[in-house]
Amino acid sequence: MKAQLELRDRALSATAEGVVIADGRLPDNPIIYANAGFERLTGYSVEDVMGRNCRFLQGPDTDVDSLARLRSAIHRKQECTVQLLNYRKDGSTFWNRLSITPIRDAAGEVTHYIGVQSDITEQKRTEEALQAANQKLEAAAERLKQDLEAAAALQRALLPEALPQVPGVNLAWAFRPCQELAGDTLNVFLLDDRRLALYILDVSGHGVASSLLSFTLSHLLSPIREKSALYQAAGDGSGTYHVLPPADVVARLNKQFPFNPDLPQYFTIAYGILELETRKLRYVSAGHFNPVYVPAGEPPQIAAVGSAPPVGLFPNPRYEEQALELKPGDRVYLSTDGVIEAENSDGQEFGLARLVDALDRYRNSSLAEGLASAMASAQQWCAPSAFADDVSMLALEIG
Repeated sequence: MKAQLELRDRALSATAEGVVIADGRLPDNPIIYANAGFERLTGYSVEDVMGRNCRFLQGPDTDVDSLARLRSAIHRKQECTVQLLNYRKDGSTFWNRLSITPIRDAAGEVTHYIGVQSDITEQKRTEEALQAANQKLEAAAERLKQDLEAAAALQRALLPEALPQVPGVNLAWAFRPCQELAGDTLNVFLLDDRRLALYILDVSGHGVASSLLSFTLSHLLSPIREKSALYQAAGDGSGTYHVLPPADVVARLNKQFPFNPDLPQYFTIAYGILELETRKLRYVSAGHFNPVYVPAGEPPQIAAVGSAPPVGLFPNPRYEEQALELKPGDRVYLSTDGVIEAENSDGQEFGLARLVDALDRYRNSSLAEGLASAMASAQQWCAPSAFADDVSMLALEIG
């Protein structure tokens, strides 16, 4: 028995943790045993602590809620583990993981409490540093979110808020970005009192880089003549501007945005000009999906386009202008590939044929309702998932 007691004492002295035993039968649970680990941890000698309650380790910054849980456990005679900021004899602080366990006699009465104390200061510092880093990351993420929301709001502001009021012409559009920022954009506006411009474009990729190019293109493709790629200054000092043909506009854009291997971005675009007097639509497509032409009382058609590549891939491609002679009741739809390439759960695309069928099916609805219904058909096709790409459509009808 004596050898076992000596082994126990050596083991308790050698352990790095501080170990104390308090007498639970006496008022205030005084300490009756403290090991060498407690001395090393706190700086108090065994003689300093005998007969005292462990509360002398507490100080002004010790958490009162943790103390309340500790006192409640002792009062209920239960085990408890808490983390406390404690104070050494020299006044320095350390984080203490304190575990208390009640010791019961044969009758089940609590006679003593054993407390095991571990220095977790480095662990707490690591946790606090990690928490501070996480807070910085969360703050940065929140700032980024706000910036993206602001950029998205600015991008939406460039979309046609109020459609041009042109007698005998109906217009409608739909825009569904798959992220906060979109690579798609579209617009329709009067170039002058005789011509209406409309375009839809899709920048390769997603995210900030694509949206920045889309934003830049929105400014270039505007009715502000001094800053627009749609006009050419007369060059005679008169301050007058000429409307450029669609093919010339796209060729100009291709020169302004040459291919850059360090930033391999390009965009597809369909740009058209409607002559209001003749109802002739002259248009060009650069790598874009063919317009869908729905003539009144006739089956839908896929309008002709040239074989020109997207803008920004080759130095001097040839862009060919096409034309449609529109009559009352005729409709023309422009779409980005997000509609056509929308996939269902089996990986099947919605496809151009289904889009044409939907536009034909809703031809007796108003232009805006038919466009919304066609978009809904594509969304239903890929449900319950959302569109995986930006989805945009622009529609024109001769009234």
